[in-house]
Amino acid sequence: MNDTNHDKIGQDKISQDQLGKDKPSLLIVDDDETLCMVLQKAMQKRGFETRIAHDVTSAVSLAEEDPPEYAIIDLSMPGESGLDLISKLKEIDEHTRMVVLTGYASVTTAVEAIKLGAVHYLAKPADADEIQHAFHRDEGDSKVPISTRPLSVARLEWEHIQRVLAECEGNISETARRLNMHRRTLQRKLNKRPVKE
Repeated sequence: MNDTNHDKIGQDKISQDQLGKDKPSLLIVDDDETLCMVLQKAMQKRGFETRIAHDVTSAVSLAEEDPPEYAIIDLSMPGESGLDLISKLKEIDEHTRMVVLTGYASVTTAVEAIKLGAVHYLAKPADADEIQHAFHRDEGDSKVPISTRPLSVARLEWEHIQRVLAECEGNISETARRLNMHRRTLQRKLNKRPVKE
């Protein structure tokens, strides 16, 4: 092989490396491995360079190595929650744009996620286009329909439990005590999907 061809191959490799660095970096954090793989493929097709973590500790470790520009965070994971991760990622890089995904949506957790620094909060299932759009929604939408129906008793209970749990900083025992509820009963209620509005 002559030097000209070798230099050309080297230039192609540099160009490919530079292309990879021009892609926006995305950290996907969810304990559901299948969902992570699906999201990873979808977001790579949309031009993101992606990394995956399945818990807060490994997500923080990856972010400390190379702070992501964007993050998709599951709210409910074993150990520390997605809310804890939002705070930690903000400490690492205050410019990281985070979207929280959850199957356990509540007004309380949505408000807390936004206060902590997430740019948006989406209920699962959310598709990749919704997530990508949410990264850049900096303003509210005054056209969101306002329900004229009051919340059901079951939904009100769910919201109340979530509010007290947030006040107790996620401590199940303290939440159960404040709600005058047996700890196991509270855990069963928290493990169920939230009641639809």
